[in-house]
Amino acid sequence: MVLLKSIPKVDKFISNKEFETMAHSLVASISKRILQELRESILNNEINEIDEKILIEKVKNEYEEITRPSLQKVINATGVIVHTNLGRSLINEKAFLKAKDIATSYNNLEYDLKKGKRGERYSHISKVICETLGCEDVLIVNNNASAVFLILNTFAKNKEVVVSRGELVEIGGSFRVPDVMSSSGAILKEIGTTNKTHLKDYENAISENTSMLMKVHKSNYSIEGFTSEVSFQDIIEVANKNDLINYYDMGSGHLIDLPYGLDQGEPSVLKYMQDKPSLLSFSGDKLLGSVQAGIIVGKKKYIDQLKKNQLLRMLRVDKITLALLEENVTSILLGNLDEIPTLKMLFKTIDELKNNASILENSLNNLCQKEVCKTRICETQTVIGGGTTPNKKIPTVALALKIKNYKPNKIEKLLRAKNIIGRIENDEFLLDFRTIQEDEIKLIENIIKEICDE
Repeated sequence: MVLLKSIPKVDKFISNKEFETMAHSLVASISKRILQELRESILNNEINEIDEKILIEKVKNEYEEITRPSLQKVINATGVIVHTNLGRSLINEKAFLKAKDIATSYNNLEYDLKKGKRGERYSHISKVICETLGCEDVLIVNNNASAVFLILNTFAKNKEVVVSRGELVEIGGSFRVPDVMSSSGAILKEIGTTNKTHLKDYENAISENTSMLMKVHKSNYSIEGFTSEVSFQDIIEVANKNDLINYYDMGSGHLIDLPYGLDQGEPSVLKYMQDKPSLLSFSGDKLLGSVQAGIIVGKKKYIDQLKKNQLLRMLRVDKITLALLEENVTSILLGNLDEIPTLKMLFKTIDELKNNASILENSLNNLCQKEVCKTRICETQTVIGGGTTPNKKIPTVALALKIKNYKPNKIEKLLRAKNIIGRIENDEFLLDFRTIQEDEIKLIENIIKEICDE
């Protein structure tokens, strides 16, 4: 066919001056693919002419799509502080700059400056965490799921682990406690019923093959009504009497007293450490408000055994994680909670949130007078998120936003296209100020005005 002969030669096509500032190899790869698609379209009688300008634009558009960063900054206006889909906890800028200084320089990650010989990477974090929690030792792995797996594999391979049926949870990403136990080599021994487990259930389940009594935080659900569960304190006592390891997978652990009555039924790590448990693990990027990590604390003899497990090599964390985590825990130890964005957002008062909402509402006043948009400040509720404090809500303040004649779903889509993620509640689109940062208010204002002017 004549049209086939008109398809540009690859070498000549990619030499076009439109591609001069672009990576040659990538342009060539994209061009080959687009020209092949062109050939197939001609053979299928889908086109009857070739426009080289259109082909060039296709290459440039695909080039931009490939090279554009997929991971982008967004504004969290959902009100969910520990939003798993939006990256969970924010990192304090000051802590990040300190970690950046470490990461962009050689450092003493595994070097003992005092002794002048090889050191241990976990020593950098152990001092501040042990001082904060009053524990004997600590080990950091890449997330709490890794912590659970490592503990079970180290102490319960081919041995029984006693767990209440009401705690055999599944969390996001199909992470199931029974499956993790099976993969680790541990043998699950279920006790009690879904809604009720008693101390005698633990006592009666112990056999010569029992290695551990384990408690699991229910993470993203709660059981209410005709229920009972055994406290970790009682589990510790039974384990100690029978010379067994006790272990609590806390999921999201917090180190301070939480506001809004959230502490009820959710004791802090500090509270549990008073009973000197064998082992306890929790996440770094939830209520601790730091970087993704699994934090294992407890008795030194057990931490030492975990360090000898060859799996640790695959689960260990890097210098950036350790630097960020150290800064975060130091802030908690010193009582500088404002340096931890997650806690700062959680402790904001209703008056502070109303003030921030008013700033945005007043800036949109001109548009409201033109009836291009309408706003309303409202008090509502939100959740912390991230599997923390299940089914517990905290008060918040939001700005209900209407733009032109758009429905809430349309407004949500328009703002999401600008990387502002809000929520719909009671058929209204809301911008929740529990999670909106002060320096983001002006940006939100400009984007709303831009949408209104379209």
